[in-house]
Amino acid sequence: MPLLWIVTLIWAFSFSLIDVYIAGKVDAYFAVWSRMLLATLLFAPLLSRRVGMTLAGKLMLIGAVQLGLMFTLLYHAFAFLSVPEVLLFTIMTPIWVMVLDDARVGRFRPRALWPALAAVVGAALIRYQPLEPGLWFGFALVQGANLCFAFGQVAYRSLPHTVPRHQAFGWFFVGALALASVALMLFGNLERLPQSSLQWGVLLWLGLGASGLGYFLWNLGATRVSTAQLAVMNNVLIPAGILVNLLLWQRDADLFRLALGGGIILLSLWWSPPKATETGCDSRGSGR
Repeated sequence: MPLLWIVTLIWAFSFSLIDVYIAGKVDAYFAVWSRMLLATLLFAPLLSRRVGMTLAGKLMLIGAVQLGLMFTLLYHAFAFLSVPEVLLFTIMTPIWVMVLDDARVGRFRPRALWPALAAVVGAALIRYQPLEPGLWFGFALVQGANLCFAFGQVAYRSLPHTVPRHQAFGWFFVGALALASVALMLFGNLERLPQSSLQWGVLLWLGLGASGLGYFLWNLGATRVSTAQLAVMNNVLIPAGILVNLLLWQRDADLFRLALGGGIILLSLWWSPPKATETGCDSRGSGR
């Protein structure tokens, strides 16, 4: 759990930097590609020759889906949705984490979904706003992105390793970089490159810190918590990101909704069984 909290703080700060210095100023596909390139370069020297091709292939597939395809679907959604609508629809990720983990082992635990559902309700209280009609295609794109990110977490936590994880994780970013490169070639606009050293510096941090270190620690942390705890932590970033924006940039925020929604998310995290008791809780939740 400490690793997930550390990454949540890193990402909350990083999202604030993206909002101020990158979003709307630098091509989104180039920003993602540069982040994946830097993360790959960070972990490439750590790669061990003892990593088998089967493990490397699986890590590349997970990285391509969890990051490459996720970002591609997410940025396509902006053609149909406003930024607040995209942010609202991302709150469904905890449910997909629980559903995909159940599908992985061929079970269904309705009662085990309650912490994830509570986390979604808490996030909705923070993010909700009236929606325009006819948003279903954009909604589907965001849910596809949510599924990709949830898939990567569930797949990685169940992936057996024959070497220390940091010596294999570079292949994760190789897969992500490959798909991000295709997305950049198809959809990128290279006329919107960073225009200042500050923007390049932010991208450097996003690539090495938020992406490189962040995704490694997040997926590593995912192996050390229960599925329910992992699911809920996906939405802790929402109040954390708003709080950082409020403290650093004095952005407007509905403090009552932030406190109420954040409190519900933290309560759902407390409600989630720890990994040590997950098996027992799963059996009761499924009625067995």
